[in-house]
Formats: sequence, structure tokens, C-alpha cells
Amino acid sequence: MDSIWTREKAAAAARETLSREQIVRGAMVLLDSEGLAGLSMRKLAARLDAGATSLYWHVHTKDDLIDLVIDEIYAEIDVPEPELAGWRAGVTLFAHSLRATVLRHAWLPEVLYSRPRLGPNAMSVGSRAIVLFGAAGFTGRGVDYAMGAVMSYVIGSASSEVSVRTTIAKTGKTMEDWAREISELTQTAADDRAPGGQAYWTSGTDVDTIQTEAFAFGLDSLLDGLQIRVSQ
Repeated sequence: MDSIWTREKAAAAARETLSREQIVRGAMVLLDSEGLAGLSMRKLAARLDAGATSLYWHVHTKDDLIDLVIDEIYAEIDVPEPELAGWRAGVTLFAHSLRATVLRHAWLPEVLYSRPRLGPNAMSVGSRAIVLFGAAGFTGRGVDYAMGAVMSYVIGSASSEVSVRTTIAKTGKTMEDWAREISELTQTAADDRAPGGQAYWTSGTDVDTIQTEAFAFGLDSLLDGLQIRVSQ
């Protein structure tokens, strides 16, 4: 697979005052507001008040641009040193930071696993995460498996949240309006076969808090399992 990270940097200097950093930040704003389908070099050039050819001096293709933005986003993820937080607290912080990052960039799950993560920020996050899971006692492939399990849970959970939020946003309703409608429907439909659903949506807790608590519960359960496994 071709990647901007495995190719040599262009020898020719850019002729424009526009920098690669400006292009990447502009692309991130465009992706966050319009998603992958809304990103084009021409549209980005218009947003940056530059000619499309100016962008090509720094970024040759749209795929290169996406790779650069993804790596910029990796810089937002916090992976603490195990000596400072301990492995479990460190993994918990890492997981919550990754979740928050995905929620900020709703388009990210679509490309996170389909693009090579070879940029400096991605490599740094991966290396620090390996140290963190190694500190838990995992060795060899166990480090990759444990880290993969946590990342799959985080990205899967956050992707589900993103899907719900995106669908609701298209209706013009707020999360609170949606939750209220769900609560009313649940109360109407609830019977002896589904008492839990009614309690869940009539607890008076706001949706963001419920989702965060549900995420934390699942994460703690996963880490409980990993802790037992590594101690065997």
C-alpha cells in the first residue's frame, strides 16, 4: 500500500506562502464539518483562499492529505507513562482520550483501520501504548492482543455514539429531544418483559452522562478481565 510516510519528501520547495500545516488544519476543519464525502482539494483550496495547484506543492493526493490529518489527530491522544499513573489508570486515561478524539472527529472511524498508521504521531502513540500494556505484564503477542482489545472496544463504542449523534443531528433535534422521545416511547411500550428499558431512560440523567457512564462500565469490565488474565 502506498503512503506518504514511506515516500521521500519532495525536493522542490513550495512556491506559495501556504504551509503544509495550514493545509492539514484546514482539511481537518472541513472533514469535521462535512465528513469524508465533503473533502476535495478544490473545496479545501477555496476555504484557504488559495489555488488548487498551491495545495499540490505540499500534498500530491487526497489520500496523502487524509493520512496527514489522521496523524495530526493522533497528537491529540494522551498515553501516560506507566511510572506516573500505573498501567490500569494509564490505560483508562488512554481509552477515554481516544474516545474523546473519535467523538471530536466523527469521520475518523471510517478510515482509521483502512489507512496505514505510519506517521510520527501515530507511531509515538503506538510505542507508548505498547510500553503501557507491557507494564501490565503482557508479553509478546499478548501486548498486541490486549492493546487491540481495548482499542477495538473504544473505537467500536465511540463509533456507535458518533452514528447516533450524526443521525439525530440530521433531524434537527437535540440529544435531549431524542432521549425524551425514546423515554416516552419506552414508557408506552414497556411491560413486564422489559422493565429495565423504562428505568434506563426515565432516570433523569442526561444522555452524555449516560453514554460516558456506559463506556466507563464496559471499559472497567474489559480491564478487569485483562487484569485477571495477566495474573494467571
